[in-house]
Amino acid sequence: MKLGNILILGDSYSTFEGCIPKGYAPYYTYKTERNTDVLAPKDTWWYQLEDENECKIILNNSWSGSTVCHTGYGGTDTSKTSSFNHRLDVLIREGFFIENRIDTVLVFGGTNDSWASSPIGEMKNESITREDEYAVLPAFSSLFAKLRSAAPDARIVCIINCGLKDAITDGAHEICLYHRIEAIDLSDIEKIDGHPTKKGMSAIKDQIIAQLDK
Repeated sequence: MKLGNILILGDSYSTFEGCIPKGYAPYYTYKTERNTDVLAPKDTWWYQLEDENECKIILNNSWSGSTVCHTGYGGTDTSKTSSFNHRLDVLIREGFFIENRIDTVLVFGGTNDSWASSPIGEMKNESITREDEYAVLPAFSSLFAKLRSAAPDARIVCIINCGLKDAITDGAHEICLYHRIEAIDLSDIEKIDGHPTKKGMSAIKDQIIAQLDK
């Protein structure tokens, strides 16, 4: 399986201290302060994916606690900080996709949108405004539309966590179908405090590879 140059857009599940942009919040670190056995980059799903396949992660743009939409925990406005849409806007504005050839984009989000009870919003795939991006479903659609425009030749994959609100899972599938995005549903991922263990990370990697090989 050749995935080429990879961009990851993710949340805590895809972070590790020192492997994400400066100023971004990691969940996984070398310290044992969290109740987790993921204590090195090699324990993560994305490190294993890169290690076992013909690919290179050009950028791991992941931020712990981040939502796809601009509404974070407690109704916090994340439109200028951590939201997936804001971070993608910054990459586009700074010329990331012009300076780098990206063959595969792995979008792994929606977990915090579900946990934070961000507004779901109405399904909307066209004429999406910035205000629309404060709700989950239009934010997902806006994100994929931007990616399709910024990286028209890239393989775009949406990784959908298990245990999300049905409205988010079902909506993500419908949006992926509209934008011709591949969707991967995760299942049976071992977690501690809602986050993958080393075994869970390996399961994520295995499930991604199995789906992409089809």
